[in-house]
Amino acid sequence: MGMYGDAMLEALGRGAEAAAPHFGLSPRTTVSLLNISENATFLADDPDAAAPIILRVHRPGYHTKTEILSELAWIDALRAERIVDTPEPLATPNGERLISFAHEGEERFVAAFAFMSGDEPKPDADFAAGFQKLGAISARLHRHARAWPAPAFFDRKTWSFATTVGSTPHWGPWRAALGLQSDGVALLERLCATLETRLAAFGGDADRFGLIHADLRLANLLVDGDRLGVIDFDDCGFGWFVYDFAAAISFIEEDPLTSELQDAWVAGYRSVAPLSVEDEAEIESFILLRRLLLTAWIASHAETPTAQELGTDYTDGTLRLAERYLAVRG
Repeated sequence: MGMYGDAMLEALGRGAEAAAPHFGLSPRTTVSLLNISENATFLADDPDAAAPIILRVHRPGYHTKTEILSELAWIDALRAERIVDTPEPLATPNGERLISFAHEGEERFVAAFAFMSGDEPKPDADFAAGFQKLGAISARLHRHARAWPAPAFFDRKTWSFATTVGSTPHWGPWRAALGLQSDGVALLERLCATLETRLAAFGGDADRFGLIHADLRLANLLVDGDRLGVIDFDDCGFGWFVYDFAAAISFIEEDPLTSELQDAWVAGYRSVAPLSVEDEAEIESFILLRRLLLTAWIASHAETPTAQELGTDYTDGTLRLAERYLAVRG
């Protein structure tokens, strides 16, 4: 089953329940699991409070305490300058941003956020318009990141070629992909070689590479009327700015709509900030980089609902996308 088996989720639920009073919730609070992905996220509903809050129990071995506090610092800055609609990180009455508890000899950190209403975007008639709005949001995030004087303690991971699909991957080796056979390994090795060469030539100058959300997929967007909210900055770090579009189409990369969604995102982006023709031309490379990264993620997070739903079919799709990409750019 992996890390998030039933016993683990029960233990994390108890940890979240213990953390809830630190954030001002009453003993009548009920804590229920919302989802598991990188972390386990719980809804804490207090009948004595105006609204529920979100409690995020962090996966061990991924982010350090300083890295989590750095994420919260960027969210604070984005909210203060009204860059994006995103939930407020909450603190205890004495100003603590994180509560921790011990489980099986490891310290587990709990962060709390205000509840944000809304639903995940759906592929309907307004889908492309939503991506245009997302492009504008992405541009505002990137413009802020370029100018923001981060605090001295700020520390976040880097999403480079090496740390996504190269020699030191954050989410495990892509060669462990579910159902991957020797011919598939050979194909993806060709893909990696091509991506490494192209991204090295593309470069990582400050106009192309900086602090990004890095996980703007549909599950991390909340639509409520005209508002498009962004949640879950847990993967934010240093990467290529146009990678944020590749992340936005996570798990729908083969949908025929993706070309239209890319055009809409680019138009929205350019309504706020410049995006060069060269940047736009390389987006497909970042789609393949992200796709291969997620293929590795599914293998290393096999206990999550997303991985169980997609399984080997996602690997098969990765191979199809790699073949099409290499036929043009390989």
